[in-house]
Formats: sequence, C-alpha cells, structure tokens
Amino acid sequence: MAQQAYITETDNGGSGPEQPASRLRRLWDRRRGDRRIWRRGLFLAAVAALLSLVMLAHAQIPNAIGNLGSLVETFLPWLGLLIPVLLVLAVLRKSATALIATILPAAVWLNLFGGLLTDKNAEGGDLTVATHNVNADNPDPSRTARDVASSGADVLALEELKASKVPAYESALAPAYKHHAVVGTVGLWSKYPLSDVRAVDIRLGWQRAMRATVTAPSGRVAVYVAHLPSVRVKMEAGFTARQRDKSADALGEAIAAERLPNVVLLGDLNGTMNDRALNAVTSQMRSTQGAVGSGFGFSWPASFPMARIDQILVKGAEPEASWTLPATASDHLPIAARVKVTTPGD
Repeated sequence: MAQQAYITETDNGGSGPEQPASRLRRLWDRRRGDRRIWRRGLFLAAVAALLSLVMLAHAQIPNAIGNLGSLVETFLPWLGLLIPVLLVLAVLRKSATALIATILPAAVWLNLFGGLLTDKNAEGGDLTVATHNVNADNPDPSRTARDVASSGADVLALEELKASKVPAYESALAPAYKHHAVVGTVGLWSKYPLSDVRAVDIRLGWQRAMRATVTAPSGRVAVYVAHLPSVRVKMEAGFTARQRDKSADALGEAIAAERLPNVVLLGDLNGTMNDRALNAVTSQMRSTQGAVGSGFGFSWPASFPMARIDQILVKGAEPEASWTLPATASDHLPIAARVKVTTPGD
C-alpha cells in the first residue's frame, strides 16, 4: 500500500514510479504553454531598456536643466545596482520578456565598467605620486601627514590646506621631503628638487592650483596640483557646478600650454572621469586608476566612498599602478600611483 503512493499513470497507460525528469518536463511544458509569460512584465522590460539607454547615451543627457547630465555621470557606475533588482522582479513576475530585457543593461554596464573589475596593477614605474584632500577642519594634521607619507610617495600633493595648519604639515613631512612649496590652499612636497613653482589661474579669485617642475632621477616632470570648486545638489537648482566647470576649462588650458612632455595632475577635481564638464582636462590626460588601477577607486566620502573625485592624471608619463590609501582624519581618501617618466622617442 505504501508503494502505491509513488505510483502514477505512465504515457502508455501503465503505472510506475514517476521520475524527476518527467516532473521537470511536465513543468516546462506548462510554462511553455503559458503565453502570458511573454506578455507579463512589459513595464519591467521598458525600465530595463530605459536604463540601458541612460547608460549608453549618458553624454546626450542635457546639462541645461540643473546640470542633470553631469549629475548622472558622477554616479553612473551605481546605476548597475538597478540590474539585479530588475532581475529579481522579473523572476517574481514570472516574465520571460523582462528576464531577457535585463540582459541589455547588464551588457551595457559591463562594457562601460567591466574593465575596472580586474586588477591591472603592474610592477615598474620610477616615480610614485600621491594626493590627498586633507580637509580644512582636519583635527589631526600631523598624523594625517605622517599617514600619507608612509605610502612612500616621492611626490605628495595636499589640498584644502588651512593657513593656520600649514606649519603642522610642514613639520610632519620635513623628515621625508626635503623640498616643498605651498601656494594658497594647495601644496606640493617632493623628495626631489622643485623649480619653476607658480600659481595656476583657474579663475576663482584666490589660489587653489599650482604648477612646479620636479627634477626626478628619471627626468623632469611638470606636476600640477589643483582643487577645483565644490559642487552642490540643491532641490531648487539641481547640480550646481558652474564655477567648477569654468575652473576646469582654465586648468585644461594651462595643461595644454605645458611644454614639458611629462605631465602629472594631482588633486581634488570635484568630478569623475565620466563627467563631461571636465573634458577640457580629461580629454588630454589619462586616469591612472582607469588605466592600471584595481576596482573603481572611489575616494569620497571616506566613510562610504561613492565617487572618485580625487584624481591622478598623466600625459606623457606612463601609468604602471594606481591604488587608494587607508583613511585618515579627512573626509576624503588619499590616492597614489606609480608612473614611468618617458623620454622623447620612447
């Protein structure tokens, strides 16, 4: 009697144990016969298509209204979080259409950012550089300076230097760096001689950018340090970045006029490499993180990094490795990179 509980009709009218394969086949047949599986989830499919379009054509989103395009581009990688949400909803909705449609944004996201998921750091490089927005209200500047210096950087740029705290940074960094210069709220510390130090006009009315020649053993390098104006997200005005955009254009002009073949830009640009507003700079330089880094390298805010607005960009010099340093008392994470100084004909 107990055996009969496992007996079912067979296709030939007999009876016998039901095989798991038979149950799966009958379940598939029912699903295949359910035509609603293709009609359900059309809204989810439309959302997936829209998400793909936003990521694929983000450069076409206008900035005329609240700098919407720049806002989307600043946090563009995070749109990928919507893909697993759409996938789960498609499964719950039992929609084949929505499931297939989810493949499109996944493919677009991987095309845009898949290369950042691998570790591209390599050995080599003859100059290590680092940059850190130390935060004007940093409660422990001396410790922050020592923490960043422990990275072993040959050249170190600091931004958002408060005049009253500059002596603390100078004292803490003196043992590791024989040469340094401070211009306005930015500074450069170097193990190698500095020359031709001057402010760079980024059309602010006060000094937040500088340029210096670093004479390293492998050759001369023009090093720029910049802290572009901050941006704000306001309900009534959207993504306010007009002054940042003007300063980026001015910085781009200065770098374009640079005569040395090896150029390194260190600083807080208050924008990501995807932000079209920084094109005057990013169109002529390479991001070390994008070229040879591991992961997205988000640097702000330090408590939960969501965007890489601190940048190391190079022109002429060849990036070899790029990474994010441990948190300090600042609201930004410091970043570092190794580059190879090239000579004409390399």
